[in-house]
Amino acid sequence: MLGLDPQRQASALRGRVGCQLQESRLPDHLKVWEALELFAGLAPRALDWRELLAVWGLAEKRSASFASLSGGQRQRLFVALALVSDPEIVVLDEMTTGLDPAARHVAWELIEEMRDRGTTVVLVTHFMDEAERLCDRVAVVERGRIVALGPPVALIDEHAPELRVVFTAGDLDVGWLAELDHVRAVTQGGPRVTVHGDGPVLALVAAALVERGIVPRDLRVERPSLEDVFLGLTGHHVED
Repeated sequence: MLGLDPQRQASALRGRVGCQLQESRLPDHLKVWEALELFAGLAPRALDWRELLAVWGLAEKRSASFASLSGGQRQRLFVALALVSDPEIVVLDEMTTGLDPAARHVAWELIEEMRDRGTTVVLVTHFMDEAERLCDRVAVVERGRIVALGPPVALIDEHAPELRVVFTAGDLDVGWLAELDHVRAVTQGGPRVTVHGDGPVLALVAAALVERGIVPRDLRVERPSLEDVFLGLTGHHVED
C-alpha cells in the first residue's frame, strides 16, 4: 500500500491512511473540538480542524460532548477525524448511514472534491445509487467474495443490459408488442404496461403504438441501475 509493507511499515502508513468505521465511539465527555485537535496533533501533516468543523456542519456543535451528539452528527465527526490527517487513502465505511437526505448529498459533494484532488477513496456502502454516482470502479462482494469488478457503466452494460419501457394503456391489450424486434417480454398489471427489451426498444415501441393510434402521455424508459446488477449477481436485495 503506497509502496509500503503494511506489516513492517505500519507506523509510516498511519499518517497517510484515514479510516472511518461503521461503528466507533469516543469518550462520552470528550468535546467535538477536543477530538479533532487530538487527532490533528497525532498527524504529521494535519489539515486545519476548524475548517473541517465548518465543512462537515459541526461548527455549532464545536463544544458539544460526544454523548450529546445525534447519530448523524457522530457520523460526520468520525468522517472529519478520518480526514484531519490529510490522508492519501481514506476508507469510508457506510459513511452516509444515519444522515438525512440533505446531509447525504453534501457528503457526496465532499467525497467528489476529495477524489478530484487526488485522494484515493475506498467507499464501503449498501447504497447502490451512492456507489454509482461516486465510484470510478465498483466491486460487488457476495459472501466475502468479489463477484464483479469494474466501472459502474461497464457493470451495468455487462450484467443488466435490459431496458424497461413503461406506459399506461388503460384497458387496452398490448400483448402484441411482444412480437417486436428487441422486445423480450411484455407485462401488464392493470393499466401499467412494462416492455422489457434492449437496444432501440423505446423507438420501436413508440413507433408501433403510434401506428395503431395509441399515444400514451407517460411513455418513458427505465434504464437499469447498479442495484439491478447487484440483484442479478447476488439474487437478493442490498439490505439482506
